[in-house]
Amino acid sequence: MRMHSPRTVATVLVLVSALAACGAKDKPADVVRPVQLAQVKLGGAGSTSVFAGEVKPRYEADLGFRIGGKIVARYVDTGARVKKGQPLARIDPADVGLQAEAAKAQVAATETEWKFAQAEYDRYQGLLREKFISASALDAKRNTLDANHAKYEQAKANLAVAQNQASYATLNASDDGVITAVNADSGQVVTAGQSVFRLARAEEHEVAISVPENRIGELTSAKRLVVALWANPQKLYPARVREVSPSVDAMTRTFAVRVAIANPDPAVQWGMTANVGVLADGAPNAAVLPATSIYQKDGKPAVWRFDPGTRQVSLAPVTIGQYREDGVVVTSGVREGDLIVAAGVHKLLPGQVVRPYEGGAAGEAPAAAAPSQPATGS
Repeated sequence: MRMHSPRTVATVLVLVSALAACGAKDKPADVVRPVQLAQVKLGGAGSTSVFAGEVKPRYEADLGFRIGGKIVARYVDTGARVKKGQPLARIDPADVGLQAEAAKAQVAATETEWKFAQAEYDRYQGLLREKFISASALDAKRNTLDANHAKYEQAKANLAVAQNQASYATLNASDDGVITAVNADSGQVVTAGQSVFRLARAEEHEVAISVPENRIGELTSAKRLVVALWANPQKLYPARVREVSPSVDAMTRTFAVRVAIANPDPAVQWGMTANVGVLADGAPNAAVLPATSIYQKDGKPAVWRFDPGTRQVSLAPVTIGQYREDGVVVTSGVREGDLIVAAGVHKLLPGQVVRPYEGGAAGEAPAAAAPSQPATGS
């Protein structure tokens, strides 16, 4: 066994004591944690919900010929503005024209037969007065007269139908509006009632949106609705909910809602993308705080309030009114101008000394809110 000399042992003890003294002297001081602050502003909890949609006409109808045939001319294209009664397209009128001529000839023929039957009846009346014929013979002529008159009236009705059919060869605009779709072209054979054009009437403009079922009440009870076009988001148009679909879409679980635009100007065009905004006034004692500022203590919400005088934080219970995309609405527990910790709330303790983060704060918490550092002696 190797033995150390007393001098060596003493040297080692001196070194260990020196290292221990140095370690105790170099122990770092407690670090004051920087925190990001937000300043409470009461009455700023007015909500703004936005639903994206498309500008559509309230009245839109498919236009088609009332008779079948081959289209020989189309006068308008998609996007054309038309007036009521303006010709849009025409089919070959040859067949309906011949039908009208045939009906006209039938009227002439039945009119001749009716007049002949009338003359026969008049003659038989004279013969009956002279007792040359019986009353039954006169009745037979009366029946013939009535039958020929009925045929004449039927022929006139057929002529009117044929003339109407001839006028149906030209498709006219039913109202003032804009052509939003063209479904047939020249040379195409169409049947009666087949859609050729889609006409949007110019009376009203609407925005078609889809609303989740849990937000229908928010939309229908809103006191103020506005519409903003993506092309010009700075201009807001007053609006109102006109129609809510009675059934939910099976795929998206949303309701189709039509929002009517009040007094649209020419800048509002069909097919444009628009946002429907629901503007609500906030409660006077409510404030919107960052979602990251909420701390759960025993299952109840609270925030860390920062005291600029002591630079300490304390826990303040709050009441949550609503969770929104832009933050959390707190209805009680905070005061105007309070500074609260906006981030890192789960790493704090009551009475802990912190300092505002110098790189900026969430909300309105300027770095100047912290007191100046006290002078320290060397």
